[in-house]
Amino acid sequence: MTVRRTLIGTLAVGLLAAAAALVPIGSAAEAAERTPGELPFGSATTVGLHNTYDPAAFGYLAQGLDTGTGMIELDAWPNAITKEWKVSHSNPLGNGNNCVSATTASQLYSGSGNKNLDTCLDDVRVWLAAHPAAGPLVIKLELKPGFSGNLGMGPAQLDAVIAAHLGSAALRPADLLAKPGGGSYPSLDEAARAGNWPTRSALAGRVLVYVIPGTVELDNPFDTLHTDVEYGRYLRDLAAAGRIGEARMFPTALGAAAGDPRTRYSETSIRPWFVVFDGDAAAYVNGIDTSWYDTNHYLLTMTDAHNVAPAISGTDPTADQARARTEQLARAHASIVSSDWRKLPAVQSLVLPRG
Repeated sequence: MTVRRTLIGTLAVGLLAAAAALVPIGSAAEAAERTPGELPFGSATTVGLHNTYDPAAFGYLAQGLDTGTGMIELDAWPNAITKEWKVSHSNPLGNGNNCVSATTASQLYSGSGNKNLDTCLDDVRVWLAAHPAAGPLVIKLELKPGFSGNLGMGPAQLDAVIAAHLGSAALRPADLLAKPGGGSYPSLDEAARAGNWPTRSALAGRVLVYVIPGTVELDNPFDTLHTDVEYGRYLRDLAAAGRIGEARMFPTALGAAAGDPRTRYSETSIRPWFVVFDGDAAAYVNGIDTSWYDTNHYLLTMTDAHNVAPAISGTDPTADQARARTEQLARAHASIVSSDWRKLPAVQSLVLPRG
């Protein structure tokens, strides 16, 4: 009898856990009644840190993660000679960052920095292993000059780096496509609009990496194939070949715009592979209907949150100011509120209902 009760209890716990991972998305009022862990990933608002890799921001990348932030940002440069992705703000040939060669949690706060992207991802993986209840974490990856696919530094090669250094922690496009009862949605757009995001608790310890075009790439008149289009094509083609499971990142439509920003892409076949959007917070709240993103469960990062009128400090606002701004942008349907509020862990760790 004792064994039977134990088995029944185990089955009940498993069924409850499965149900919790697939909470249907309802109204904002219903979302407000849920705990942060019960919120579907696409129905929550968190706070992010701009240029988290910068040694001026944190002595060690792990210290940025310690704030409880929902997003970190890394800037990467492909080096076709060494076949490394360098991480720095402005040095295309070298590293300038706070990533260290850690294999244990205690080593995250010692040693020299200035390592490549492999090591930065290792630091994230080691930190998450030491904080299994943390996350989900978003990594915003800016490819400063874009991919260099013609030199062996294209989407497939970057995906291989993420697979090798984040492993099963990486939330893949294929994971969003997978239907709970079996089978899969034909595109990320359909999966997102169906509300297929798992709950935050189901994604504890996981990392979603999204990639954006870099400032150098966007300013280069000779670069006619930008990161968003290149990775969008890559996803489309992998899906057509039945190999979508190889992808490790989500492409991003960059820049605040009214309506559906994906209409800028002349290749209509890549549009359904964009469910992540990123742009200036002040532009979004100045006349753009952002409820469209929330209704369709797309992820929306609002950057430079401090510049929304009335402007507050980008680095040292009061906790009340930063929290009020986060609440304001959560109501404006942001998924991630991004700024440089490095000294406010109580704000960085906020998880609010979206909308």
